[in-house]
Amino acid sequence: MTNKLLITVLLSILFAFTMQAQDKDNEKERVPQIIETDTIIEIKKPIDPLRPAKAAFYSAILPGLGQAYNKKYWKIPIVFGALGTGIYFYIDNNNEYNRYRDAYKSRLAGFETDEFYFSADGTKLESPRVTDDGLRRAQKLFRRNKEVSLLVTAAIYALNIIDANVDAHLTQYNVDENLSLSPHFKIRDVIAPSHVGLTLNFKF
Repeated sequence: MTNKLLITVLLSILFAFTMQAQDKDNEKERVPQIIETDTIIEIKKPIDPLRPAKAAFYSAILPGLGQAYNKKYWKIPIVFGALGTGIYFYIDNNNEYNRYRDAYKSRLAGFETDEFYFSADGTKLESPRVTDDGLRRAQKLFRRNKEVSLLVTAAIYALNIIDANVDAHLTQYNVDENLSLSPHFKIRDVIAPSHVGLTLNFKF
């Protein structure tokens, strides 16, 4: 009788320890997951829908002013340099065209006093250095070059306006990381055995 009582007590104690161990295991399984939150709140500037139009308008009034409005100051010398080059070639070709045209008009009037009738030291020549046909060809050449220079200058002016407009659009373009889909790797070793999980977070 004593042996049965002793065995019963031992079994009861063993059962109690077993239940306690199971409760501890269950408690481990109920460990809450870590919640990650963003603690930094970034206040963004509101989008100005009129900013691109303003930048284009400023560049139309004064080339380079739109780039200054967009704070792209390094582009201003490029704009002025390109426009200055185009204007220089237009003026140079226009002067050459007028030079040959005036000489041709003088000959049509019957005069032999244009610059091509004289040498570099001012001596009058028997025949001009440039013939009448040469004067006509020179006028066509420089008139074409003058027109091309004018078109290039106008194209640079238009590009200056377009560049300011596009820059104003891009400075307000939203490239926030919250709009991107990024993988997130976690290794969870709370529950044996350890395993690796893959989480995709899409933040709005």
